[in-house]
Amino acid sequence: MRSIRLFLIASIVATLILFNFVAALQGYQSSMNEADILFDNQMLDLARLVSNLDVSNASSKDLRLGNDLAFQIWSGEQLLAASNNAPEQALQNFNPGFEYTNFDGYRWRTFTRFEAPLNRWVIVAERTDLRFVLAENVVLQSILPLLLGIPLVGLLIWVIVSHGLRPLQQLSSDLKNKGASDLSPILSADSRIELDQVIESINGFIQRLSTVMEREKRFSADAAHELRTPMSALKVQLHNLSKEIDANDESFLQLQQGVDRMQHLIEQLLSLYRATPEQFANNCKTLDLYKITQDQLADLYPNFEKKRQNIELIGDSSDIEADQFALETLLSNLLVNANRYTPEGGEIVVGIHDLGDEICLSVEDNGPGIPDSEKTRVFDRFYRVDSKDDSSRSPGCGLGLTIVSHIAELHHARVELKDSSFASGSAFCVYFKKKR
Repeated sequence: MRSIRLFLIASIVATLILFNFVAALQGYQSSMNEADILFDNQMLDLARLVSNLDVSNASSKDLRLGNDLAFQIWSGEQLLAASNNAPEQALQNFNPGFEYTNFDGYRWRTFTRFEAPLNRWVIVAERTDLRFVLAENVVLQSILPLLLGIPLVGLLIWVIVSHGLRPLQQLSSDLKNKGASDLSPILSADSRIELDQVIESINGFIQRLSTVMEREKRFSADAAHELRTPMSALKVQLHNLSKEIDANDESFLQLQQGVDRMQHLIEQLLSLYRATPEQFANNCKTLDLYKITQDQLADLYPNFEKKRQNIELIGDSSDIEADQFALETLLSNLLVNANRYTPEGGEIVVGIHDLGDEICLSVEDNGPGIPDSEKTRVFDRFYRVDSKDDSSRSPGCGLGLTIVSHIAELHHARVELKDSSFASGSAFCVYFKKKR
């Protein structure tokens, strides 16, 4: 049972029911024993009364005591008197005490008494089924309120347990309502002693998590900002150096490629750092996905033209709620990724599709594609798909698709990697919720 409330209620109610059952069973047995003693005492009194009957009258042999009582008075082998429902033979052997016998289709409790002064036997009998019914009615009337009270007790236990678990529900609500970036300690004025340790442990974990995240963010921001200045200086020096030496020299090209790769890494680190939930919430607005895609294609078109790639945009205007910078970064990374891994003269199709409840942004190419064994890893940080294509030498750091996945998550969208509609290649599809 996964619910603490249901477990506690079920356990307590089951314990009460078991306890009440055992107590009721014990009480029933004790009550039945007491009832037997009471009815046996009544039979003793009845035997005394019967022994005082005048048996000289002939009508005494046919007395009516009711269907549940019978008696006989014997003197030796002679029946002196009997109730109208008693048989002609002796109800019981002539042995003093209580016994059981059967006649007239019922089970009877009998009591035999010898009257020494009168030299006669008195036998009285009482139907056991009637005495048991009467005794059970008495016992059940005392137990019935206890049984009927179990649902009321269960409801009362439910209320008490629910009230007792309210601080735990409040703690759960506090944790659920915390924002993704809210790493402040949990303060609960209505906490119980049992929850103090839990809250203290959670706050300790939050503090450690806050320290780690702050250290990571500070490192990324500081490293990117600090590296931008020397990178700018390097770019200037490379430009100046290109005028003094052969710009097509292999060593110079490798140096320039390394600087470009490092600059790209710095920009991606800054993009990853800037794409935070707080920034997204503050800058979110209605944007035309088709228009933003057009603008990004225009900005990056020289890259596609350089590799003589044919790129096509299909679809219509579609409004979504998004942060413009984050959306532009997502598009830029998908387009640069397609440009990088599509060979010269290749085909790239960018589509904006209205799927009813969702808007699908797809970028597919006819490049070499991604092996099935690597599809689950392409969104990992710093992971790059191995390729023998020379285009893979262009600047890249393995953060592009990680940033795409992160930005999609900020927009409550999802990213799927599929096979391209071309003979080879990959298709990245981002599904945004349509603006209502």
